[in-house]
Amino acid sequence: MAQQVKVKLYGFNNLTKSLSFNIYDICYANTSEQRQAYIEYIDEVYNAERLTQILSGVADIMGANILNIARQDYEPQGASVTLLIAEEESGEAEGTYVSAPASPGPLPDTVLAHLDKSHITVHTYPESHPFHGVSTFRVDIDISTCGLISPLKALNYLIHSFDSDIVTMDYRIRGFTRDVEGRKHFIDHEINSIQNYLAEDTLKRYHTIDVNVFQENIFHTKMILKDWDINDYLFGESATDLAPAERARIRHQLRREMMEIFAGRNLSPGQEV
Repeated sequence: MAQQVKVKLYGFNNLTKSLSFNIYDICYANTSEQRQAYIEYIDEVYNAERLTQILSGVADIMGANILNIARQDYEPQGASVTLLIAEEESGEAEGTYVSAPASPGPLPDTVLAHLDKSHITVHTYPESHPFHGVSTFRVDIDISTCGLISPLKALNYLIHSFDSDIVTMDYRIRGFTRDVEGRKHFIDHEINSIQNYLAEDTLKRYHTIDVNVFQENIFHTKMILKDWDINDYLFGESATDLAPAERARIRHQLRREMMEIFAGRNLSPGQEV
């Protein structure tokens, strides 16, 4: 284990660390009734109360006090939750600059570290295509922290809290903090990839791509499931009830939807997926 290096700071750790975490869950619902039922199901499973529980778990992992919760369910669908949180008392950490090795964060039953004054927000976006049968559920979570802890420690908990076919993550460190010698520190922890903070089982399940700008402390990682069963994506019917050609068509359509989201662009009609 790498040894921590502590440097005395002049005042508070002013670095701001922001994580934007987006997940996409894909489903095939053939009829308008099935599509409506899927959206209603997602809206119930991930309503404002459930999202509050998930974000409260994030706060627990970081050892944060929740100061305020604002949440709202929307019509016809969707929900938003915002948590204002503050660091618990920690006299030992106060006034130090810490450089520690990157490592995966805990699952939700472990409290690991302290979080400075910050906020966590989540928004959901269920939607469906009116003709092609594909429905997509998107969740956007933003965590912004100031101080010693990085929100990357919450990644494994978040990934395990949702059924994620595609995941995109953006992490950025902004500002600087100053030590007692007057030297500026533009980052206070080791990182060369967001993947350093992902559990081994997660890395085995997903294809991952990094796009990083190291000199600007900007890190981007996106992931897509390697293997999946079509039965897990059919809403209101089973693959055994479909003809082989129909199963192949639906699988191709689902794969195309995933690849377009992963690539961030529309594919041409005859393009291989």
